[in-house]
Formats: sequence, structure tokens, C-alpha cells
Amino acid sequence: MIISKVDFLIRTHLDQQTLEIWIQEEWLVPENADAEPVFSEEDLARANLIRDLQQDMGVNNEGVGVILNLLDQIHGLRRALSGKLQPPS
Repeated sequence: MIISKVDFLIRTHLDQQTLEIWIQEEWLVPENADAEPVFSEEDLARANLIRDLQQDMGVNNEGVGVILNLLDQIHGLRRALSGKLQPPS
């Protein structure tokens, strides 16, 4: 499902400036449609995780970057392993 920037801001309770910073830090990497970023459900979940890390757990920006990088590595490894574990067609 594609989520517009306006809908994304509403659903995540983020302000425009915070979203721009998160995109600049590459914590969120939206797709661009007609020069306007569009977001996915995965982006929505990631934004909620970032907000929880910062607000609820007190993780600083550097820590958020490290955590997101590690999560991306884990998801990449899971995708790679699931592809190798499937029987040949």
C-alpha cells in the first residue's frame, strides 16, 4: 500500500521537519512519485520504531542509526537465507 507524505505525517504524528531529518539521515528511504515522496507500510512501522527508540527508550541519534543498520542487516540475512532454503524449482 502506498502512503502519501501527508497521510504518513498524520499517521506517524511527525512534523515536516522531523520527517525531512529522518530522510536526510536515511533512516527512512521513501520512493519518489512525481517528485513527491511516497511511503510504504514498512516505512510506517520503521518510523514508529524510530519514535519509540527516541522517545520511550531515550536512544540518541547515533544509537538510532546503529540500531537501524543492524536491523537492516538482520532482515537482509533473513531474505538471503530464505532464498537458499527454498527447494529448487
